[in-house]
Amino acid sequence: MPLPGGNSSPLRERIGRIAGPALFIAILLLPTPAGLEWKAQRMAAIAALMAVWWITEAIPIAATALLPLALAPLLGVMPSARIALSYGNHLVFLYMGGFMLALGMERVNLHRRVALFTIDAIGASPRRLVLGFMVSTAFLSMWVSNTATTLVMLPIALAVIRQLAPAARIDGIRVDDGGERIFQGFGSVLLLGLAFSASVGGVGTVIGTGTTVAFLGFLQERFPDKPPISFSDWAMVGVPVAAVALPLMWLYLCRFGSMLRLSRVSFDTGPSVIRAERDKLGAMSDAEITVTVVAVLTALGWVFRQPLDIGWLHVPGWSSLFADPKGVHDTTVGVLMASMLFVLPESWSPRKGPRRALLDWDTIQNGLPWGVILLLGGGFAMAAGIEESGLAAYAGSQLGMLRGTPVWILVPSACLLAVIMTEITSNVATVLMLAPVLAEAALGLGINPYLLLIPTTIMTSFAFMLPVATPPNAIVFASGWITIPQMFRAGVVLDLFALLLVPVMVYFIGGAVFGFS
Repeated sequence: MPLPGGNSSPLRERIGRIAGPALFIAILLLPTPAGLEWKAQRMAAIAALMAVWWITEAIPIAATALLPLALAPLLGVMPSARIALSYGNHLVFLYMGGFMLALGMERVNLHRRVALFTIDAIGASPRRLVLGFMVSTAFLSMWVSNTATTLVMLPIALAVIRQLAPAARIDGIRVDDGGERIFQGFGSVLLLGLAFSASVGGVGTVIGTGTTVAFLGFLQERFPDKPPISFSDWAMVGVPVAAVALPLMWLYLCRFGSMLRLSRVSFDTGPSVIRAERDKLGAMSDAEITVTVVAVLTALGWVFRQPLDIGWLHVPGWSSLFADPKGVHDTTVGVLMASMLFVLPESWSPRKGPRRALLDWDTIQNGLPWGVILLLGGGFAMAAGIEESGLAAYAGSQLGMLRGTPVWILVPSACLLAVIMTEITSNVATVLMLAPVLAEAALGLGINPYLLLIPTTIMTSFAFMLPVATPPNAIVFASGWITIPQMFRAGVVLDLFALLLVPVMVYFIGGAVFGFS
């Protein structure tokens, strides 16, 4: 997920620049508590400084992510050579490969065609239009960053609203205010649905959001002996969660998302805007067809890399064809297929002039979120330092007082903490800060760490209350048609709903997939 930007407050930055170093120095100077190693105390100071600067955005978030590389060796926590390895975690390159594929889709306009086709297929009544945008946005967000997805869908949504508003009726009576009430009613629901579905859709795949990448990287660092969670493993949990959450969000937004219920709204015109936009695209170009083939092959490569056992059906994984199947990861597939975009031509016809590749490095330099890559690496480095210094084990042992607490209280409580944190800071940073502590707490309480880690990771994508919570929220808020009270009223209810839905679904579905129920 790209880094949030442009939403920080100068006052908050100034507070962070003072509070972060002050807290850092205070932790270093405090007497070391019983049972805590001096390395762990120093790592706690580094983590506190990073947390304050991430939350307040006192300096760019990516710059904060570089702190472990400098401070951990200086304070004797870890040598430079070892902590630097975290910045080259193979999951960082999985994210890069997935984003390169997304840039390829954007470069040939394939993502726009998919979105318009989905919307046109669903229909153009107010509620069906909202559903069409939410479904297509969620689907695209599984493969394209939620920021890019929202930026693509927003202009289409605004065009649809502007086209339909003058032809709108409320309770069968034509609106005579130029469509202002339609913008505030139907328009606000459509834009809120757009932002929220972009965030929720990303939980369906391991590349849909940076939080999942960060979580998988932490698992590799902390539990190297556990079998890695594959693309298909995660999809068997993430896709059902998104598939159940999406229609329930749609029902709530259509009924309570604004003061004007969509059941009262009707339009005199049909889905002419969507079809007009589709007609402008024309037939699929050679480039679109080629990128489609690459994207489908990439998805198939991820799904069938490892053996699949679905009841009586056993599908052997293709990685078993190689000498070291365990050495072949989803990163292998993503980077290989993304590299093909630099080789395959835009057109296969020699009559169309010199053959240009589907993707060039200028596009990567300008479009790849390098800040997110540094953030992921810095998060992995912080997690490694917290683990190696003994800080995670100490923090987990302090939660031993929760031993005996029912799982149905423990898991939602962890999810609530994740939601609160991600409303005010990067959701990737939230995962990386919470994961080490929750893992040790789970081990200390005698439960499977996945039972706490997976739902809290998913919950960091259910941040709907504030514009600063996620980039999609900020983008639709910047359109000028959403107010903070509107977003808060809709978001707080949906957050509470998610606190009930996600732990239950992960417990039962995840129990079947990962065996922790």
